[in-house]
Amino acid sequence: MTSLTPAASATGVSCSITTLPVTGPSGTATMSGQLCEPSGGPRDSIQLLVHGGTYNRAYWDLPGVPESYSYQRDMARHGRATFAVDRLGTGASTHPPSLPLLISLEAFNLHEVVQHLRAGHVGGTAYRKVVIVGHSVGSGIVAMEAATYKDVDGVVLSGMTHMPNVLALTLGAALGLQPVFLDNVLATLGSDPLYFTTKPGARSGLFYDMDDAEQLVVDADEATKDQISVPGMGTVAVFGIVLPTTSGIEVPVFNAVGSHDVLFCGALALRDCSNADALRAQEALYYRPQAQLQTYVLPGAGHSLALHRNAGDYRDATRAWLSARFGM
Repeated sequence: MTSLTPAASATGVSCSITTLPVTGPSGTATMSGQLCEPSGGPRDSIQLLVHGGTYNRAYWDLPGVPESYSYQRDMARHGRATFAVDRLGTGASTHPPSLPLLISLEAFNLHEVVQHLRAGHVGGTAYRKVVIVGHSVGSGIVAMEAATYKDVDGVVLSGMTHMPNVLALTLGAALGLQPVFLDNVLATLGSDPLYFTTKPGARSGLFYDMDDAEQLVVDADEATKDQISVPGMGTVAVFGIVLPTTSGIEVPVFNAVGSHDVLFCGALALRDCSNADALRAQEALYYRPQAQLQTYVLPGAGHSLALHRNAGDYRDATRAWLSARFGM
């Protein structure tokens, strides 16, 4: 394990980078992540943050925009520690070939990170409580990790329901994605034909409702975009999202979506995301009673709800759930 001291941090917030050994497709790999902690000493609980497809850990702490958009720094200012990882193939983590990056390996990698957190390998604190938090594709992987390894105390799923908008996803993939080697920004990552990213300008339509978003944020999102393994994304879609993998989760679950998420909500998605009660009525059958499923809908927000103008309301709701369930 290696750690880097932060060069800068918000008032009362300390952020640093840690690199951890994990299992790659052909041996040991490394997974990089950013730990953000509140001032005043270590805490005994932490959120493990897992980004979605074509993102990296910057989703949780986007550079070049007001800190009001940072999930990590906002949580730290409210006394909560977070560790946001770059999944394998993204960011500063190892970039293996795309083909083996299937949901089974990605879920096992997160299981390994949970063990690192509990053993004190991140920031020197052995965390007693770990809540795992996913976004979009990351939520599917998080669901598989929690259902398979049963090593976390709680689960937060965002940007995901069990009934995706198949038409929007199909059109979005066909019109909004391209191989990384064709991308002007990411072509330097290599020539692997099964790593894809979004085409320039596609993110606003796929991930945002621009009535509730700033162009500054969309531009920063575009500047920090990353790649995704197409085979991996396919296994996550089937085994992490569509199939009832969540029925294996035996700890409390908080499920948050944006009301205008074109990829998972609306008539063609067979999901009514107009309010939390409607969403829970449709999603509850995919969970056991032990999950004590609680739902939340961020009004007016698109798919990447953490990067919309009113994202503070989503974070407040998450904190309220953490406090009620875990005293965090």
